Amino acid sequence: MAKKIIIAGGGTGGHIFPAIAIANALKKADKTIALLFVGAKGKMEMEKVPQAGYAIEGLDIAGFNRSSLIKNIALPFKLMKSFLQVRKIVNRFKPNAVIGVGGYSSFPVLRYAQQKGIPTFIHEANSFAGKTNILLGKRAVMIFTGGDGMEKFFPPEKIQVSGNPVRDVIVNSRISREEALRLFGLNPQKKTILITGGSLGAKSINEAIAAHIAEFGKNNLQLIWQTGKLFADQARQLTQGMENIWTNDFIGSMENAFAAADVVISRSGAMSVAELCVVKQAVIFVPFPFAAEDHQTVNASRLAEKRAALVIKDRDVKDKLTERAIALALNDTERQELKNNIGQLAITNAAEAIATEVLKAI
Repeated sequence: MAKKIIIAGGGTGGHIFPAIAIANALKKADKTIALLFVGAKGKMEMEKVPQAGYAIEGLDIAGFNRSSLIKNIALPFKLMKSFLQVRKIVNRFKPNAVIGVGGYSSFPVLRYAQQKGIPTFIHEANSFAGKTNILLGKRAVMIFTGGDGMEKFFPPEKIQVSGNPVRDVIVNSRISREEALRLFGLNPQKKTILITGGSLGAKSINEAIAAHIAEFGKNNLQLIWQTGKLFADQARQLTQGMENIWTNDFIGSMENAFAAADVVISRSGAMSVAELCVVKQAVIFVPFPFAAEDHQTVNASRLAEKRAALVIKDRDVKDKLTERAIALALNDTERQELKNNIGQLAITNAAEAIATEVLKAI
């Protein structure tokens, strides 16, 4: 009889894309397996998961809003409703296992599965585990981590250091720099900087680039600028008529953007770091300062210590980012050193390792 697995979680690309990578690896290992995703209504996963060819059920759930406490009034009711929805989904689908990838929609699914005695597995991408995963980890069969040193969060005997799953399209991309640049309508003869604040954009990075936008053209440089939805219109108006700049709120084929770039400016979420190691890029990380336990700074610092990336603090971006990015783009020797060092940290088989262990355990 075919095995059935639920993959729960989402909210950002950092949760969704690894989840899809794990799903692909499970399908590759066992073609008969039935997979169902569970996410939060209105979030990215409701669009990205079907695009990847998988079914998804949405929960009426929201996370705790730290900036506006009044918006949390309905939270207990949403949580109760989501538990009822989860009960229906799980009892109908009857999974052999549930894998949680983080994001608040993973909590009710794994919690209910654990109450029912269904084996649960967790993938924790970050160097600081989220509170939900710490709680769920006590009853999970296995916890897959992006790196070592996670014993302070989880029972040591349950930890498997798998690395973070990177999308197949990125691992297996063979597109040349010239071909990728033509897809963006840019000139292969010019150095190119890719700016990405993650799937939802990054306000401080966008504002720093906008404030110094003319500097790139003056230095004969091109930009591929992923802004996120909130800054997209402003960026389009600002760059109108500038042939050296491609901008959009989202880049669907990130592998092409990585191939086109000579320098990447990025947040340092665990998945961004994992992908940039695989594509061997010269990177300037700007850690998001409000990430839980400041884990993005930890992620970036680990690479900076190995001379595998540069780091600029979020509070310094307006003054320092553009100047440093231009200097790096124009310095072939420094770029090559960063690329060589970051490439040595790449893990390309994390999804396969997770799929193998899950299937073995169920």
